[in-house]
Parts: sequence; structure tokens; C-alpha cells
Amino acid sequence: MPRQKRQKSESGIYHIILRGVNRQNVFQDQEDYEKFLQVLSDCKAISEFKVYAYCLMSNHIHIIIQESTEKIDLIMKRIGTRYVYWYNIKYKRVGHLFQDRFLSEPIDDESYLLSAIRYIHKNPVKAKIVNVCSDYKYSSYNDFKAHKDFVDYQFVYDIINEKEFENFHNRDGILCHLEIDENPKIRVTDEEAKRIIFKVTGARSVEEYQKLPSNKQTKSLSEFRKKNHSIRQISRLTGLSIGIIRKHF
Repeated sequence: MPRQKRQKSESGIYHIILRGVNRQNVFQDQEDYEKFLQVLSDCKAISEFKVYAYCLMSNHIHIIIQESTEKIDLIMKRIGTRYVYWYNIKYKRVGHLFQDRFLSEPIDDESYLLSAIRYIHKNPVKAKIVNVCSDYKYSSYNDFKAHKDFVDYQFVYDIINEKEFENFHNRDGILCHLEIDENPKIRVTDEEAKRIIFKVTGARSVEEYQKLPSNKQTKSLSEFRKKNHSIRQISRLTGLSIGIIRKHF
């Protein structure tokens, strides 16, 4: 099956996830975490991208990046190649460390950017590694508090003031974000998904679905989620934008 084309961000901002191949750890000790951040900093200087948030977990990495002189695919290739080269020498191993294709989602509005930053910073809390964001060493949360230039904190503080940014992290988010599924479920095929979608709504085609009243479309979205459709699959099969679908998940 051909790979789905990566969705382009109009703003150039992406939420990226790098995953360890076969879910293996990509960080074994403190030196590894620090090395990855150094690689990220070095590549940032070369590629001139901006970093709005990051969180390094044991077997995966979240980064919010805004591309500049280089496109996101080249940026991530540069980062991955440098870190894996160093890692393989250190641990006397060969071969891939990250899954071949990184995950990405476009971020094209300020509210979703803030929500994604909070989601990333709260990953260690969600995983029960720490109780509060500030206790985790390998995320950008404390970079914001310390005004470290490694993250473009000023861009974010122009959207939300510093005090409210802290308060914002104490509230739960309601938007759905790109994430690692540690207990993956079997996804239905597109053909099976179409059958379910049309059965639920009574539509006989994507064109008919798009002509349904908005309240009927909205009601159907919760049913699709129960059937374990992904957001991208629903978007692909209904023609609804990912942004609209996220609001109801």
C-alpha cells in the first residue's frame, strides 16, 4: 500500500513524533538525552528552523518545529542521521534506531499550537513519570520558565502571557493531538470504514455525506470514533477537514 502523502502546514509549523523502531528505547542514560538536545541545537543553527516545544520520552520524541530554509523532511533526516550515527557508535550497534517515517501533523492556528505545546509538556505527567511538568528534565517546559533561547518562547508569550501560560498547563486539554498508541488497536480498512460511515448516515457517497446537515455530520463523528476510525481516515473518506473533526473528538 502506498504511503499517504504528508499533510502540508500553511504556517510551516509541525508537531513531530520520532519513534524507536519496534518501540525500543532511543535513550538509555542521561548522556543520550543531552546528546539529542545538542544535535537538535546544531541542526537548528544549520537549518534555521524554530523550536516551539519538545519532550524526550524513553522510546519516542515530540518536537514542534517551524521550517524555514529547509523543508521538514530534510530537517528530520538531518536530526535523525546525526543522532543515530553517534548512538550506534556508543552502543556498538548497526542499523535503524527510529522508525523509517516520522509522524507529523500541521499546526495552522494559535489555539491549536498552545494546546499542542501543553499536550507535549504533559506527556511525562500522563505517563506517571512525574507529578507536574516542571519536574521533568527533558522537556521545554522549564526552558519557557527560564527564558532559554533554545525555544522561541517569545513567540508563544506574544500569544499568551507568561502567567497564563503556566495556568494553562494546569488545565486539561480537550483537543485531540498526534500521539503514540502504546496499545494499538486494529484499524478498519477504508472499504469497511466507508460501509460503516454510509450505514450510520444513510449517505451513499462522499458527495451525499457532504450535503448532509451539519448537525447530522457532527452526530455521526462520535459514532465513527467508537468504530475506531482514525481522524485522518475519517477526513479522507468524508472530505471533512482534520480541524473540524478534531473539535468533536
